[in-house]
Amino acid sequence: MARVAAENIRNVALVGHNGTGKTTLTEALLCFAGAIKKKGTIAEKSTVSDFDADEKDRGHSIETSVTHLEFAGKCVNLLDCPGLPDFSAGAVQALAATDMALIAVSGPAGVEVMTRKLWGTATLMEKPKVFVVTKMDHDRADFGKVVTQLKEVFGSAVVPLFLPIGTGQDFNGVVNLMGDISGAPADLADAVKAQRANLIETAVSVDEKVMERYLSDEVISPEEISACFTKGLLNGSVVPVLCVCAEKDLGLKELLEVIADKAPSPLQARPKLRKKAPDKQPLGYEEKVLEPVADGPLYGLVFKSKRDPFVGKLAYIRIFSGSLPPGGVARSSSVTRADKFSKALEVQGKDTKDKEGMYCGDIVAIAKNENLSFGDTLSSEEAGWTFPPIPVPIPMQALAVESKNRNDEAKVAQRLRTLAEGDPTFIVEVDTQTHELVIRGLGQTHLDIMLNRLRKQQLEIATKPPKIPYRSTISGTAEVLYTHKKQSGGAGQYGRLQILIEPNLGQGFEFLDEIVGGVIPRQFIPSCEKGVVNKMAEGVWPGIPVVDVKVHLNDGKHHEVDSKDIAFQIAGREAFKEAFDKARPQLLEPIMNLEVIVPGKFMGDVTGHLSGHRGRIQGMDQLGDMQVVKAQVPAAEVLNYSAELKAITGGEGFYTLEFSHYDVVPSSIAGPIIAAARTRQVKEAEG
Repeated sequence: MARVAAENIRNVALVGHNGTGKTTLTEALLCFAGAIKKKGTIAEKSTVSDFDADEKDRGHSIETSVTHLEFAGKCVNLLDCPGLPDFSAGAVQALAATDMALIAVSGPAGVEVMTRKLWGTATLMEKPKVFVVTKMDHDRADFGKVVTQLKEVFGSAVVPLFLPIGTGQDFNGVVNLMGDISGAPADLADAVKAQRANLIETAVSVDEKVMERYLSDEVISPEEISACFTKGLLNGSVVPVLCVCAEKDLGLKELLEVIADKAPSPLQARPKLRKKAPDKQPLGYEEKVLEPVADGPLYGLVFKSKRDPFVGKLAYIRIFSGSLPPGGVARSSSVTRADKFSKALEVQGKDTKDKEGMYCGDIVAIAKNENLSFGDTLSSEEAGWTFPPIPVPIPMQALAVESKNRNDEAKVAQRLRTLAEGDPTFIVEVDTQTHELVIRGLGQTHLDIMLNRLRKQQLEIATKPPKIPYRSTISGTAEVLYTHKKQSGGAGQYGRLQILIEPNLGQGFEFLDEIVGGVIPRQFIPSCEKGVVNKMAEGVWPGIPVVDVKVHLNDGKHHEVDSKDIAFQIAGREAFKEAFDKARPQLLEPIMNLEVIVPGKFMGDVTGHLSGHRGRIQGMDQLGDMQVVKAQVPAAEVLNYSAELKAITGGEGFYTLEFSHYDVVPSSIAGPIIAAARTRQVKEAEG
């Protein structure tokens, strides 16, 4: 493909709640603009966007797809994003790579949970926003009702740009209030006049001088109104609402006209760059705004990467500034070695074509380059400036995974990590305390799909809830004198020591050498400490490490011949074990900070559920028309919170979770946990 001037490129992310018809709309726009010859359908599994096998099987998008079309002299890169909360990272990736958010809202359903969430994400990322109401031919579609709801939720900046002609099955077109309205049906004349006046008033309010003239009844030219509208769109003070019916190709031309004429060009983007600067406190880096230029040093963001079965690793890159001709050299921010790039790939769903060079505004893919990973900055400069991290959601749902075949354990772990390369919200890690292989995702559906991909590779696996990383400590003091003595022919073992242990809340482990008179030789003091440390790591209650203890080594005895390192290690272990049991031990559990965002009607159900699961409500707040509940909850009580919240709110709530601290487990709950640990120890010893 030939180079396209940056001012003629439009990069748009099509986002919205699942089921709003984004993929169908993408397909219709591609066909209408002549990018494809025939519209595919989800039912026939033939759309450009949903080409992955899992997407075809499930009938919904899982990953963001890159498509492009040409209209009115503009090249439009349209990114079709998944709408399920489990795959919301795709929308965040797309918003990071584009210059405008086109938020699809279902005409029959109206504002849904992901509408709110994606609005917040687009606002956080400072992207202009346009609503497009879909499925206007549906019997329950009500454009006026949806607009009212959008205004109530998102504010007075929301204003209709289109009005539908007809409703339901009688929907047969749109009136663009910024265009020629002379052809509007007579029965819409009053509505068109009123809404056009409302649109003009909203638009001119972004410019004080124009607003003053407007209020003085001066005539404002169409060009001035258009300029104000565009300015308001870019700064967020105007959020237009459009409407379409993708199945009948109604409103598509007008939608494309808005994108071509009003969406910002790449030269209007103002992304931020940052560079490490330790003296820049408290951030630790300095920032600057990147002023895009058509030619100059290349700056591109890797917003997505994946493993393709045919072409290997694919890195999707948005070029924000500059250019790199064929054979040019650039460096990824995650490596030190520069690479030569002979070609890039132009992407249309699963299909790619060679593209010579990379230029400002382009969205391209690079194949078979292991140095390009999600979130990397690709630059031909060596100044050290990079794009900020893409704020993808934090994965909350966790499962422990194990291979049913011991010989496949390493292979399972490696394949899971390969899957994680292409999904920043799929985390694979080994829990250092429980030694389990744990996977984390945004929800059960997310994890199910990843595990299904693993099973397709003929790897049999089993899953279970991950173990809670309990810890233990003491609440009292105890002093123990312990002697390790072994005589079985030949060299013996002898070590005698006395320790006093006491709580060391929040200070970790401390070992105090208080030996006087050389009763324990200096070379054996580290042996005593090592024995204590090993027992603490192992846990007196098997598998439950001990923390926050201060150990005083205050007496002991040695034997000139039989004392050695191993003897004092064993004495240290056993002395600590005995002292721990006498010092009022306690079981500790991880406590999580939980923040739940739900419609107000679910507040009582959510707080009641949390209280019933040992949660402590820390506060409540309001976020638009949503309520925020802040609580601290034991990790053991929120292992399946994703599914529980979905059941409580019908999928209208979402949450964040992060570690806060460790706290004492109530004795009624701690008893069975400790007993189970001791039972495991016995079984392991027998087996």
